[in-house]
Amino acid sequence: MNATIYHNPDCGTSRNTLALIRHVGIEPEVIEYLKQPPSLQTLSALIADAGLSVRAAIRQKGTPYLELGLDDPAITDAQLLEAMIAHPILINRPFVVTPLGTRLCRPSELVLDILPPSPKASFTKEDGELVINAEGQRVTQSN
Repeated sequence: MNATIYHNPDCGTSRNTLALIRHVGIEPEVIEYLKQPPSLQTLSALIADAGLSVRAAIRQKGTPYLELGLDDPAITDAQLLEAMIAHPILINRPFVVTPLGTRLCRPSELVLDILPPSPKASFTKEDGELVINAEGQRVTQSN
């Protein structure tokens, strides 16, 4: 199976998502979107294919979101997309595309919805949270 991840290596969620993809035996195409931003058409398709609104795909924390006035409800989707292209840090991450679908993988284990079954080996995120047990089964965390 092929996979593409729009990755930020400085983001723990993105690193965990990449590690989960590799855990199931896939070496994905890694696009560091801050260095190689997607085109407007690609970004629009990622958002639509993931079933998100444009606003749901914008990252607010650690970005110029407020400074650019993007919190104004009168800002259109087209204007939001243009801001995301001009300032790729506004693109929430990581987006992953496989033949089974497209997801914004927040939290990182959402990537498991679009990957083949895990091998019988456990996987633990950087913060120590168990995501896949030794039998290769997804672990559901209770809050």
